[in-house]
Amino acid sequence: MNGILLGIADVVEWLLWAYRVLILAATILSWVQADPFNPVVRAVRALTAPVFDWLRRRLPFLVQGGLDLSPLAAFLITLFLDKALVFNLRQWGLPH
Repeated sequence: MNGILLGIADVVEWLLWAYRVLILAATILSWVQADPFNPVVRAVRALTAPVFDWLRRRLPFLVQGGLDLSPLAAFLITLFLDKALVFNLRQWGLPH
């Protein structure tokens, strides 16, 4: 059972890291005039836009004037989950 929890912690950590990379890519793509028909651009937006939209609906103060802070909030949430969730999974997976 310990090995399973450690393996799950590793997978969750990797998934959270990959999602942070997608958030950074989406942020950079919002700054440039990326081709909206490019499959990579479409994939990045399809994977990040629902989370950004959900955050904007739940936390309307994230949009101030023309500045959208939902990518920053999503990035910070994934960092928190990485530190809290992965740490606890590893602690539970270690032998006592």
